[in-house]
Amino acid sequence: MGSRRKKSAAPSNLEGYPRKAVECEDGKTGEERGRKYARFTTSPELAAYRVINGVEQNSGVDKGIDVPTLMGTLRDQAKAVNRGDLAQAEAMLMNQATALQSLFARLTEKAFLATQLPQFEGFMRMALRAQNQCRATLETLSTIKNPPVIYAKQANISQGHQQVNNGSAMPVTYAHAGENEIQQNELLAEMQHGTTVDPRATGTAIGNDPAMATVGEINRTMHGRG
Repeated sequence: MGSRRKKSAAPSNLEGYPRKAVECEDGKTGEERGRKYARFTTSPELAAYRVINGVEQNSGVDKGIDVPTLMGTLRDQAKAVNRGDLAQAEAMLMNQATALQSLFARLTEKAFLATQLPQFEGFMRMALRAQNQCRATLETLSTIKNPPVIYAKQANISQGHQQVNNGSAMPVTYAHAGENEIQQNELLAEMQHGTTVDPRATGTAIGNDPAMATVGEINRTMHGRG
C-alpha cells in the first residue's frame, strides 16, 4: 500500500481578520499628526463605529466586524449622500419601518396576553408608540422620495408703488408705521381738546382768529334772519 501524503493547509487570506484596530493616518510632524488625530476623533464614521461596537458587544456580531472595512463603508455611505444618492437612506428607513411594525405587532400580542389591566395598558402604550414611530418613519421616507414643491411668487416693487406678481400689476398703498402712529396720536389729542390741529401748519388756531370769528358771526346773523 502506498503511503498517503498529508495535504498541507493552503495559506489563508483571512489571517489577521477581522481586524479590530482603528487606523488613523500618521503625520510627518507632531502638529500635523495632532490635526489628523483630532479630525479623525471627531469624524462621523468613528462616532457611528463606536455606537455600533457598543450595541453589538454581547450579540456576537462584533466578532466578525472588520473595523477598517466598517469605517470605509461608513465613509462611502456619507459620500453617496453628498452625491445625492439616497438609496442607502431609503433602504434604512424602509427597514426601520418594517422592524417597528414587527415591534408593534409583538407588543400588541403581549398586551392581550396580560391578565392585569396595568400590564395591558403598559404594553398597549408601548405598542402604539412603536406604531406612531413607524408612521413617522414612512412619512420621512415619503418626503425623501417626493419632496414638497414650493411655489413662490416674484414680487417687484417699482417706484410708482406698484406690486407686480407674475406679470400682473396691482396698486399697493404703502404707509409707514411711525407716521400712522403720529397721526393717530394727534387726532386723539384733537378729540380730547375739541380743536383741529394741522401738523403741517404753524399759524394760529381757527378759534383765535378774529377774521374767522367775524365770518362766523355774519353766518349766524344771516341764518337767524332766515
